[in-house]
Amino acid sequence: MTNRDVRDPKSNSQHLGLIGMPSDVGAGIRGACLGPEALRIAGLPQALKELGHKVTDHGDISGPRNPEAETTSGGRHVNEVRQWCDALEAQTLDVLGAGQLPVIMGGDHSLSMGSIKAAAMHCAQTKRPLFVLWLDAHTDFNTPLSSPSGNVHGMPVAALTGRICSKDLGFEGGKPTVDPSNFYLFGIRSVDRIERDAVVKSGLNVYDMRAIDERSVVVIMREILDHVAKAGGHLHVSLDVDFLDPSLAPGVGTTVPGGATYREAHLCMELIYEAGVLGSLDIVELNPFIDAAGKSAHILVDLAGSLFGKSITRSAERAVAEAYA
Repeated sequence: MTNRDVRDPKSNSQHLGLIGMPSDVGAGIRGACLGPEALRIAGLPQALKELGHKVTDHGDISGPRNPEAETTSGGRHVNEVRQWCDALEAQTLDVLGAGQLPVIMGGDHSLSMGSIKAAAMHCAQTKRPLFVLWLDAHTDFNTPLSSPSGNVHGMPVAALTGRICSKDLGFEGGKPTVDPSNFYLFGIRSVDRIERDAVVKSGLNVYDMRAIDERSVVVIMREILDHVAKAGGHLHVSLDVDFLDPSLAPGVGTTVPGGATYREAHLCMELIYEAGVLGSLDIVELNPFIDAAGKSAHILVDLAGSLFGKSITRSAERAVAEAYA
């Protein structure tokens, strides 16, 4: 057992800034716009407070909810996606600047173009390297030309790592926002054919479910986290609901069988917490409209608890401390 496991849970309390991103304009199925409120109703703010953290809910970002015109080139609804991401970028940068750890509640995965751009700007100001851990069934490495659907939530990794050069999306010049070698895709199990060839050549670190089965969550996650820690890095975690197996979390429009188990997902969160490198977080693609009685929302709240310090041991220690207080 490490020292981190036995300390007072409140000794590592943080100030967490919740930001709601009620947008699904980047997705093909409506409903993820309801995700932020579903996470609140499932108890996310209270769960984080019970772990000893200070929690400030900054409310929801405002943006275009019901786009009418389809974009014929550059992806669907790119102008609306850009507006949402610009607003989120500004809010996330403010939260980071105030010394808070941003927890972005989505919303579809296109929002990460805003949150991660903000994290990159913050890291440039604080002179720390930025690393991204993308927990997802998909690589999200399509471009407007390669995407079968045109949905922008399948493009953020490509945009953030310099594959997409788009003025409309706010990525010009082909300069990566995040160095591909600092980008880790974990839990991958669904990749389009054209996308697959590009991913292989990209320099991204890709861990599909076979790699996880063969090498284990612990070995791979510790390799990633040790690398971030040794570099003194800021880790941005982007957690897509479809990282989980759909039998556990059906409330997502892009379900893919064979995802992370309940225990694997919690282990990932616990290892990230123990590494002490988390700097910002997205929770995305929760669609309560197609969820099963809030099942997915409650699992995400549980995972967030593990990410911010909840464990069997620490919970027991707190109970003892409270009994003798």
